[in-house]
Amino acid sequence: MTLFRPATFLMVQYAHYHRDRRNIATHLVGIPLIFLSIGVLLLEPTWVIEGHTVSLAWMAWALTSVWYLTRGDLLLGLATTLVNAALIALAHQVPDLSAALGLPVWQCGVALFVIGWLFQFVGHYLEGRKPAFVDDVVGLLVGPMFVVGEVLISMGLLQRMRRDIERQAGPTH
Repeated sequence: MTLFRPATFLMVQYAHYHRDRRNIATHLVGIPLIFLSIGVLLLEPTWVIEGHTVSLAWMAWALTSVWYLTRGDLLLGLATTLVNAALIALAHQVPDLSAALGLPVWQCGVALFVIGWLFQFVGHYLEGRKPAFVDDVVGLLVGPMFVVGEVLISMGLLQRMRRDIERQAGPTH
């Protein structure tokens, strides 16, 4: 099972399905939309813990954050955790938007989910490859880490990981 593999292994495995720059670009939009939508759909139930209201979305974020932070690359794990925290915080603003639109919150969550997956499938159509999660469901967790990693790599960071990805999965085209 790949669930407990290190970040570099997971990124290389995921990269085998994502070498087309157009596919990667669609993932930079689609994956955050999907993560955001899951946050919206997990806004309820909430619990009060020591005077603070905590949603199921924040609990899911905490669980995934532990996973990202234990994959062996602190920069990538921390960056992914912070980006995901921003998306969950944004998800908590959706009820105000949905009220302004006159829509139930769940409909906004479903719409974001569908739009996110449309981006994903367009990207995989352009690349001519199936999504990574089809072969390994862990790809659903790796996706957010992959897009954060792609941004960090484009900023000149994670260069050892970039070299490992390109050596094992090939360069982007």
